[in-house]
Amino acid sequence: MNKLTSYLLLLASCFLLSSCGAEQEYSSWSCRFIFNNGTYLDQTLGAAINPTITGIFCKVTEQSRGGTRYLIFENNQGASSQHQMMAEELRQNLRIGQNNGIIVGVQNFDGFTAYDLQCPNCARRENNYVTPYYPVTLDKKGSGIVTCSKCGDQYDLNNGGLLVKGQEGDKGLERYRNARTEGPTGRVVVLSQ
Repeated sequence: MNKLTSYLLLLASCFLLSSCGAEQEYSSWSCRFIFNNGTYLDQTLGAAINPTITGIFCKVTEQSRGGTRYLIFENNQGASSQHQMMAEELRQNLRIGQNNGIIVGVQNFDGFTAYDLQCPNCARRENNYVTPYYPVTLDKKGSGIVTCSKCGDQYDLNNGGLLVKGQEGDKGLERYRNARTEGPTGRVVVLSQ
C-alpha cells in the first residue's frame, strides 16, 4: 500500500470515528503549567515542544527532595533531565495535572497538545475522581503510545490520544483545552481553562 492510500485510509478512519460520536475528552483536572524553556534550554523538553518536529512527547512531573522542588522531564526518545524550580515557577503556583503529571508534544496532524497523565477509563470504572492514581506510562522507544499501569489500555499520542487497545466503551486520553508553545526555546503553557 502506498503512502497516499495509507493517508486516505487514516483520514477516512478519523472521519468515521468523529461521525460515530467519538468525541474528544478534555480534562477537568486543575492544571497550571507555565514554563520558560528560554531560561533552562532543556533539550528533553525542547525536542517535544518544537512545532517543526512531530512525534516526540515529554512527560513533565514535579518532585520535592529535601524541601527543594524539581521539574522532571522524560521523553519518548529515552532522554531525561531535571531542573530545580526557580523563583519564577515557584511564584506561579504550578499544578501539573492529575497524578502530578502531563505529557506534551506535537502530534502528526493536530499540532501541539498536552495530555493528562491519568487513565480516564480506570478513574471512571473505579468511580474514583477524588484521589485516583492510574498513571499512564510513556513508551521510551519513540512509538508515541502510552499504556495504563493498571488496566493496560493503550493510547496513541500522535492521534489525539485515541484509544488503540482497551475495553468496549472506553474513551481516549484526556487533553487540556488550552495548550500552546512558542517553540523549543520559548514558553510552554498548559492550562485547564
